[in-house]
Amino acid sequence: MNWIFEVMEESHLSDIVALWNKELSDTFPMRLRLLEQNVVGDRLWLREGSLVAIEQSSGRVIGFVIAKMASHVTTRYGIREDMGWIQAMMVDPQLRNKGIGSYLLHKAEEALQSAGAQRIMLGNDLHGRLFPGIPDGLEDTKAWFEKRNYAFLEKSFDLLNAYEDEPNVALPSVHEATFRVANRGDREGLTAFMSRCFPGAWDYQHRDYWERGGTGREFVILEKEGSIIGFCRMNDAQSPLLAQNIYWSPLFEGELGGIGPLGIDESFRGYKYGISIVQAAIHYLLQRDVRHVVIDTTPYVEFYGKLGYQSWKCYARYAKDL
Repeated sequence: MNWIFEVMEESHLSDIVALWNKELSDTFPMRLRLLEQNVVGDRLWLREGSLVAIEQSSGRVIGFVIAKMASHVTTRYGIREDMGWIQAMMVDPQLRNKGIGSYLLHKAEEALQSAGAQRIMLGNDLHGRLFPGIPDGLEDTKAWFEKRNYAFLEKSFDLLNAYEDEPNVALPSVHEATFRVANRGDREGLTAFMSRCFPGAWDYQHRDYWERGGTGREFVILEKEGSIIGFCRMNDAQSPLLAQNIYWSPLFEGELGGIGPLGIDESFRGYKYGISIVQAAIHYLLQRDVRHVVIDTTPYVEFYGKLGYQSWKCYARYAKDL
């Protein structure tokens, strides 16, 4: 056997980027910054369940698996404490069917189970994910995991729209409410709103945003009588964190923007605030010279189709109960 297995270290990330882009650069171009942010920068990273396979003759990484595990922090937000994730896994295409992938997955599952996992998701590891599931087109990958008792759950989509060189998308008028971009002074109010209206993953994601350098400019807020009644996340190249909807911006000429998640206080639904806050986010992004916008990880293709968005990428969600 011309390869060995080691626990993943930050020093391996550059080689992982090279391996990833060897196969996926045309569809999902990886950047070192993204791996640093979403692997070693994620408190959920399970180091002992994340391994690399290294070719002994060259020292290069020929395979890897990245595991994550829920923690006492995430359980405060309603995320089950026995949840684990395989964030990503890959073997060099020229070295497949030699048992490398099976060993990597076995060791990751073993570590996750030892850490208390009873359910493992493929991707979808909260806002630190790389994929929400297995991308369409990787049919052999789907079949490989299905043989190892991972069950298909549902599909989700990334949607895309392109805008003219000088687009004019006006800020929409809404019933007895106003839109604006948040600022640092809104941190306390937004946090209280998220905790009250959207406890769970979105609340956790929002708090993490501020803790990791957020300034507020990535949020459109909807206010009525001085109170926040809705929010929409929007991202661009100036955002302090690479968000899911701008991961693949190297595929575009010019700047890519992203929209989502979004939500309206259920007490104020029925006024078309939801679609209006998306339009508001588009308005603000276009003012920042964004010309392509992605709405990621949604099943609501028809809803966003009203604004001209079309399916761009599709993912299949999978899970396994231990």
